[in-house]
Amino acid sequence: MLLIDFSVFSGWVMWQVGYWGIWQAGLASPGAMQILLDLVIAGSLICCWIVLDARQRGVNPWPWVLVTFAVGTIAPLVYLLWREYSPQSQQPVNPAPLASSL
Repeated sequence: MLLIDFSVFSGWVMWQVGYWGIWQAGLASPGAMQILLDLVIAGSLICCWIVLDARQRGVNPWPWVLVTFAVGTIAPLVYLLWREYSPQSQQPVNPAPLASSL
């Protein structure tokens, strides 16, 4: 439900201001820039996790990373669903704990 609601809202916002308008709003003031940078940092951390998780499952992580930087958290939300329901990603190739991958 979160994915659908957020995707609809994001689509509406993009329709209202355009893709670049979203970025311009994030650069409009120091407060907005702080929020934008916080989201970029959080998205980068999520991408690091996606890379580790996808590699353990034998999946190419880079399409997920690129889409995350293009559309934001919609891509990681879809990845979470995909990794649970895709036959390709059911069993990790390397079931070692995440800490050992770091």
